[in-house]
Amino acid sequence: MDMDMDMDIGMMRLQSKRHTWQRALALTTSLSLAVAALMTSVVAASPAAQARLNVAFLPKAVNNPYFDTAARGSQKAAGELGGSFKQVGPSEATGAAQVPFIQDLTTQKVSAIAVSADDPDAIAPALRAARAAGIKIVGYDSSPAEGAYDVFVNQADTQGIGESLVQMACDEAPNCAGDIAILSATSTATNQNAWIAVMQQTLQQAQYSGLNLVDTVYGNDDDQTSQQQAQGLLQAHPNLAVIVAPTSVGIASAAKVLEDTGNAGKVQLTGLGTPNSLKAYTKDGTIKEFALWNVENLGYLTYYVAAKLVSSEIKGTPGEAFSVPTLGDYTVGPKSVVVLGPPQVFNADNIDQFNF
Repeated sequence: MDMDMDMDIGMMRLQSKRHTWQRALALTTSLSLAVAALMTSVVAASPAAQARLNVAFLPKAVNNPYFDTAARGSQKAAGELGGSFKQVGPSEATGAAQVPFIQDLTTQKVSAIAVSADDPDAIAPALRAARAAGIKIVGYDSSPAEGAYDVFVNQADTQGIGESLVQMACDEAPNCAGDIAILSATSTATNQNAWIAVMQQTLQQAQYSGLNLVDTVYGNDDDQTSQQQAQGLLQAHPNLAVIVAPTSVGIASAAKVLEDTGNAGKVQLTGLGTPNSLKAYTKDGTIKEFALWNVENLGYLTYYVAAKLVSSEIKGTPGEAFSVPTLGDYTVGPKSVVVLGPPQVFNADNIDQFNF
């Protein structure tokens, strides 16, 4: 009987150990799965994983308030997407000066390059080499040459901008009549030349027959050069009624010249610029109205487009549709162009509502 009891006790201990071992094995397995899941989560959210989305912005030139405003929007998008952002570029607005930056970014193997082209043809070979290396190319503000980008983010419809510039000149010229001149950025800037071409076509319409385009000059998006060109216009055309400057640097420079020479209010000024840089000139009447799109949103949208190209959500094929937080739905148009939206007209009544 004692032997039977010993055997029963032995069997009970054996079963107890077996159950303990099974529970331990189950717990270990559960812990292993939990740890594996945690590790997967950590890897997915790690800085190293986020850094795979590395977008570099190359404006026409650095230290330009317009492009610095766009950069704020790009940085916001980078934060939302867990990616990285940097802005590099030349101090002078030329295509030749942009090329070494494109080559350097290609060597760095960034995920994407967003570029505002100073000279679309001059930078095209470097951009094509970057694309061949697997880097996505997004044009913004000023388009690179076709075939040298994946998507171009246009700030507004080209036709609409050109027509708006003529209409604002008409609004400012007495009875929509008189001599007008254009103070542009660089002679090779894609966006500037496209807008000027539309302006020239629009001026042929009957309602603008009183406006006479007498000159087009280039300030190279440089303050001093733009001021010199504005002074040259005043000297060469004593009956000048309106200066149209479709560039944020040019319009601010022309406003300064008009005030310094006592011509503010005598020669009207309009064009494209940022509200913050033109607020004082608008309030004192040197500029009655000007236009621009939301530049911060331009940078924001451009970064999102770059990210969607890198992730293969879009390829830049016309007809592709996608959404961007806070901005809404977009469709890739002909020539792989995405349009941000219509421009905003600023004047003394609404300029305090904007801060960029």
